[in-house]
Amino acid sequence: MTTTQQPTTTFARRAQHVQSSFIRDILKAAGQSNMISFAGGLPEPSLFPHQQLAKSAYRVLMNNGQQALQYTNTEGYLPLRQFIAERYLRQQKIPIDPEQVLITSGSQQALDLISKLFLDAGDVIALERPSYIGAIQCFSQYAPEMAEIELREEGPDADQLHQLTHSKPVKFFYTIPNYQNPTGRRHSLASRKETVAIIKNTNTFIIEDDPYGEIRFEGEAFPSLHSMLPEQTILMGTFSKMVAPGLRIGWVIASSDIIRRLTILKQASDLHSSHLDQQVLYDYLTHYDLEEHLKGVRELYKKRRDVMSNALKNYFPENVEYQIPEGGMFFWLHLSPRIAAMELLKKSMKEGIIFVPGETFYVGQPNVHTARFNFSNTEEEKMDSAIARLGELIKKEEGHRTVVKWWPMP
Repeated sequence: MTTTQQPTTTFARRAQHVQSSFIRDILKAAGQSNMISFAGGLPEPSLFPHQQLAKSAYRVLMNNGQQALQYTNTEGYLPLRQFIAERYLRQQKIPIDPEQVLITSGSQQALDLISKLFLDAGDVIALERPSYIGAIQCFSQYAPEMAEIELREEGPDADQLHQLTHSKPVKFFYTIPNYQNPTGRRHSLASRKETVAIIKNTNTFIIEDDPYGEIRFEGEAFPSLHSMLPEQTILMGTFSKMVAPGLRIGWVIASSDIIRRLTILKQASDLHSSHLDQQVLYDYLTHYDLEEHLKGVRELYKKRRDVMSNALKNYFPENVEYQIPEGGMFFWLHLSPRIAAMELLKKSMKEGIIFVPGETFYVGQPNVHTARFNFSNTEEEKMDSAIARLGELIKKEEGHRTVVKWWPMP
């Protein structure tokens, strides 16, 4: 059977701005062979509470099946929204009305709805450099001007952010303050306060993406940007890293006016997120101990972080620089100026190992000598042996053998 290639003029200009996700493409390739993958930001599947979710699904279908399988309101299952609001109050002392919570089909839909609400072609937005590839892919559909703000060790460069937001209209600043994807960095408390002070005197919104905040290994919890500037901050969260990504349940927290507008856009998109999945998740959250589950997630991911840290220390050359993340799922590596990460990937794939070259996380001129390594989804023994093989491959490319240079996260 043959297919006919349509002329590009057939399709909307918007569709021509969007590139396929490099990570999704590489994971597809990895699935075709027995590779060790540091590429995707995947949770460890053995941690998924599948038996408890199965019991929850049974209870929902047996006790409330007809209602759970019916259409529902766009905002989402009210008891679940109440649970989210109450948990923010309990965990972070943030008072949120359930009417300020919109359930979305994962964080990715939240990004898309926010883009639809704010962006016309040519509008200016700010995002960290480097930034989450899924956000870059989503924003690019709407053809904005994407201005990168350099992400320092403590947080986004305040001078760059101030100059940008005070020199031209900027619709929003997209940021991941907790264990950022891809760098694993967490904004310091001082940086958060500075960001809020800069944005407060502008018409710019903060889009605060927080998928990793619950995966904290050490250090004290910092307040969210939303808690500091609720009237100008849209906070996004997800159960993908907390429970299971296959549920595709995320949320948006914002002012009532923003939620109303996003709800209208969601009506036009999918009517509502899965009613059944929302009820199953709510049953799980109310019958089982989420905090105990998260404790197990943190323990395993911290163990794997430490294994990767030790392997990098033992096997990689000294000119590979990185920081040890205090949470999340990622190491961010700066390779030697002689090593291009994309070329290294081509060689490592022949060794049965994949990772993500850092250049995919930039909008403008990329740093081709960077790479993101995920540690949450690889068994410890495989991780150690794979890092050892990669280290030898890098040393072979550089033609020398040295000891690693590293430092802890400040």
